[in-house]
Amino acid sequence: MREGMMRTLLGAVAIASVVCAASALAQDYPSKPLHAITALSAGGTSDIFMRVLGEQFQKKAGQPIIVDNRPGGALNIGGQACADSAPDGYTVCLLPVETLSYNQFMFKKLAYDPKSFAPITNAFFVTSVLVVNASLGVKSLDELAALSKSKPGTLSYMSPSVPLAYFMETWRKQSNADIVKVPYKGGADAANAVLNGSTPVSFSGLANFIAHVRSGSMIALAVDTDTRSPLLPDVPTLRELGYKGPLTQAYFGLVAPKGTPKAIIDRLHDLTVEIASDKAFVEKNLTNLGLIPILDTPAQFADYLKNNWVLAEQIVKESGLEPQ
Repeated sequence: MREGMMRTLLGAVAIASVVCAASALAQDYPSKPLHAITALSAGGTSDIFMRVLGEQFQKKAGQPIIVDNRPGGALNIGGQACADSAPDGYTVCLLPVETLSYNQFMFKKLAYDPKSFAPITNAFFVTSVLVVNASLGVKSLDELAALSKSKPGTLSYMSPSVPLAYFMETWRKQSNADIVKVPYKGGADAANAVLNGSTPVSFSGLANFIAHVRSGSMIALAVDTDTRSPLLPDVPTLRELGYKGPLTQAYFGLVAPKGTPKAIIDRLHDLTVEIASDKAFVEKNLTNLGLIPILDTPAQFADYLKNNWVLAEQIVKESGLEPQ
């Protein structure tokens, strides 16, 4: 009995020691700059958000966030870089829905496990918009299809999202449009490609295109939201255009490498939510860019991811896409 009581006592002491150590770690954190990995190129939605978040993070926590853009590889390079990083609390990753959900069903083998990341918070949902270079002279999907057929083999589009790419491919087949998908690296690259005409069509985050749509250099044809965006009230939704296929709204999730201490995860969550819940911050850096803040808890984000994986697998199967 004494041995049993002693083991129980030692166990309680060990647990208390771990809790105290974790608490002390969180109190001293951060003591050096953080490294933030994104899966998209500089100048895109995730890059801009992470940089403005980092500015406020330094003011509140005393340490900067250094953004490390890892585009390419169908958005898998950033995921691998995150997974390979040390779980010491000094690497955070703002990764898109493709990296966190879809790509595990799009590829036969990934160099990282999307299910192994430590969730911090689902930062925001993204309003995506289908845009074309204004020089094409089209103002609807029907006009775009007609133009593509009059210039066979010359039009291409970009989209990072499986549901949106599935929409584009469904529309292409139904309308007999002559347009092909090209690799996507990030919002800034997509905006430049649409502007210079090398890839004159893109369906991705509104934040990348809103200034160009307002200036008239791009024409917006559709948005992927359930209702029209207040930023583009004259642009119809896909549902309004009659599309009945599968859709899931894109999101960017803040995660850390597997094994990052829970105390640090909670500290990162609290700091992020404190910064990104500020009314002025939300209006300037989220709402005005077509981003919808979520900022849920690590546990809530973990549950969301589990449900999203099920939906992502279903959408990939329905799309008929074969894993690469």
